[in-house]
Amino acid sequence: MRLKRILAITAAAALAFGVAACAKKDDNSAGSQFPAGSTMQRLAKAGKVVIGIKWDQANFGLRGIDGKFTGFDVEIGKILAKELGVAEDKIKWEESVTKAREDHIMFNRVDLVIATYTINAARKEKVSFAGPYYTAGQDILFRKGDTSITGPDVFKEGTKKVCSVTGSTPANEIKKYVKDPGQIVLFDVYTKCLDALKQKQVDAVTTDNGILAGYVAKEKDAYAMLNKPFTKEPYGIGVKKEDKAFRDWINDVLEKAFADGRYKAAWDAKGSVGELGITMPTALTVERY
Repeated sequence: MRLKRILAITAAAALAFGVAACAKKDDNSAGSQFPAGSTMQRLAKAGKVVIGIKWDQANFGLRGIDGKFTGFDVEIGKILAKELGVAEDKIKWEESVTKAREDHIMFNRVDLVIATYTINAARKEKVSFAGPYYTAGQDILFRKGDTSITGPDVFKEGTKKVCSVTGSTPANEIKKYVKDPGQIVLFDVYTKCLDALKQKQVDAVTTDNGILAGYVAKEKDAYAMLNKPFTKEPYGIGVKKEDKAFRDWINDVLEKAFADGRYKAAWDAKGSVGELGITMPTALTVERY
């Protein structure tokens, strides 16, 4: 009887040791496919990721009344998370408005930013970019029926006001076309520009064509847009300035996703840019530096 009890205790101990060993092995295997100490390994081991997006830009980054997020930037984020082994419900979508994007990256509020984020030299002084994963163009939105808005040169007359977002590339670009700086009205988000346009406090809103097309699609009776882009705006994915390994890894994933059809699936997803009738890029050329 005593021998049976000893054997039972020994067997139970062996089983417990085996389970613990397996658990330890599983814990250690998380992120093992990534270089030790890399951002990829850290996120894979944590099993979660924080991604900065816009919450008010239909077809790119939009938080619905149900609390769910849709848009092309969201879909790209899901692709990257899956490559890290992070489940969709372990993604935290942090709102990163235009003027806060660099700070969110630099001060660790997010792990990366995918938020209609134009790559430019000034921003590269503070953060690094993977991509571009899409190239937009600056355009102009106005009240439907207003035939006086014919292009950016109309603001040189000095009689019309145009709205954009603080710290954005479009806000800086439109300065070239106004007679008086006071013609430019700035807010923290584009939805406030739309409200100002409806209330006739401004005559137009300017930002990237894909963003504006989303607003027009949502309220066709209220808005129209020129459909005459006058710049090129390469959208990148922002990461820490010194994190070349993470940037290179994201570029690798973008190229792979474009080749295997996941990029197209993201483009065509419900609530994404495919619904706007914008033609998907025929090639993807990332910038490696």
